[in-house]
Amino acid sequence: MVVQVECYAGYRGNERPLRFSFGNRTYEVRRILDRWYGEDHRYFKVQADNEYIYLLKYNEAEDLWTLEWVDPQRDSSP
Repeated sequence: MVVQVECYAGYRGNERPLRFSFGNRTYEVRRILDRWYGEDHRYFKVQADNEYIYLLKYNEAEDLWTLEWVDPQRDSSP
């Protein structure tokens, strides 16, 4: 699912997500739990303000963000 993402723009451009929107709601990123890089993609596993865990993928070549999955289980780590 394509999502709109507002990012912190550092030396790498869209360096990390700050908030994202889909449907009629905007979610604030509370924590980045993990991140990794593919050949032309960047992945961010984030916890949003509703405590759900989301996996966001950024396609650098197309400048496109997608929501890969949502985990409704709330993260229990500190």
